[in-house]
Amino acid sequence: MAQRRVVVTGIGTINPLGNNVEEYFSNLEKGVSGAGPITHFDATNFKTKFACELKGYDPTAYFDRKELRKYDLFTQYALIAAEQAVKDSGLDLEKTDLESVGVIWGSGIGGLETFYEEVKSYVEGGLVPRYSPFFIPKMIADLAAGHISMKYGFMGPNYCTVSACASSNHAMIDAMNLIRWGKADIIVTGGSEAAINPPGVGGFNSMQALSTRNDEPQKASRPFDVDRDGFVLGEGGGSLVLEEYEHAKARGAKIYAEVVGGGMSADAHHLTAPHPEGMGAMKAMKDAMKDAGITPDQIDLINTHGTSTPVGDIAEINGILATFGEHAYKMNINSTKSMTGHLLGAAGAIEALACILAIDKGVIAPTINVETLDPKIDPKLNLTLNKAQHREVNYTLSNTFGFGGHNSTVIFKKI
Repeated sequence: MAQRRVVVTGIGTINPLGNNVEEYFSNLEKGVSGAGPITHFDATNFKTKFACELKGYDPTAYFDRKELRKYDLFTQYALIAAEQAVKDSGLDLEKTDLESVGVIWGSGIGGLETFYEEVKSYVEGGLVPRYSPFFIPKMIADLAAGHISMKYGFMGPNYCTVSACASSNHAMIDAMNLIRWGKADIIVTGGSEAAINPPGVGGFNSMQALSTRNDEPQKASRPFDVDRDGFVLGEGGGSLVLEEYEHAKARGAKIYAEVVGGGMSADAHHLTAPHPEGMGAMKAMKDAMKDAGITPDQIDLINTHGTSTPVGDIAEINGILATFGEHAYKMNINSTKSMTGHLLGAAGAIEALACILAIDKGVIAPTINVETLDPKIDPKLNLTLNKAQHREVNYTLSNTFGFGGHNSTVIFKKI
């Protein structure tokens, strides 16, 4: 059976650069950093005292207080991003077969804030256990997908992918494939994360994964720079409505891009470090291009995982060079994490939107904060340094890699 085509017909986000897509795209193009001192808790005694938090977020502007009892922050972000995407898609829910609409969401950690607060309350409150009846439903990662489906009545495939920082790319790949195979006509997909809290920051600090550039937080996320010292933690969510092409055409939907390929692999190498030669990344990229039916010379832009870690950035560049050869010098390469920070399981979702910005508007977001390029990186590569570039983009490739050696690559095409 011929595979059905899959397109993007709706997008939404709430992240450190904006509480909607318009704000996000504007700040991406301007090269704005979303980093600043942590306000969610007192970080005085932590090695890292800054993060990329949402700006001016007031949950009561989106949910009533009774609803908020049921939602961890990561679920709030999921519902907000998904609502924007569904609205943007122009779907008429009264005329849509809701049994053919699914939700596949990604989150690497889920309700970490809820887990922390409930256990803290128990420890501080004595030996009598007093847990909220919403504790487990707020904490588990799959509830974001569940709440989105319940809000709209979507009865198609519904689950959460959990693969650390590769989670939302895996969610998008699964969504694409289920539509291709006729298991659904429309799937709301993406990811969300909310780990800027004491266990999140403290846990990553203990691994020496976070930057400690506390005197210059806005310059701390600096992928490919020789002085990078770790990633900057971010939060938020991003959502895409994926839809079967003929279904989208029949209802006159706006189409942002086509999702044409997905690749997945494992490094099978180390608990947290990537393979130094980027072997797993290379396999994921090659498999994604094979799935899309294209050759390496057709890729115009790679949105890298690019976390600003000493080991990770070099491994990914090595994988890109091994995969693309001479063409690596003819395309754009960027890392939008230099601005947004690292949204962990939600990273792939908001980076997919950055790819759509490139396809839809011809704007390639910059990699900011690169002052001195790491000498291990070939300076002839176009890393889109410090300033947005403009060009026609027909194919973009987006990488996400997670602890445990999980690699996932998605390819978008201009249509």
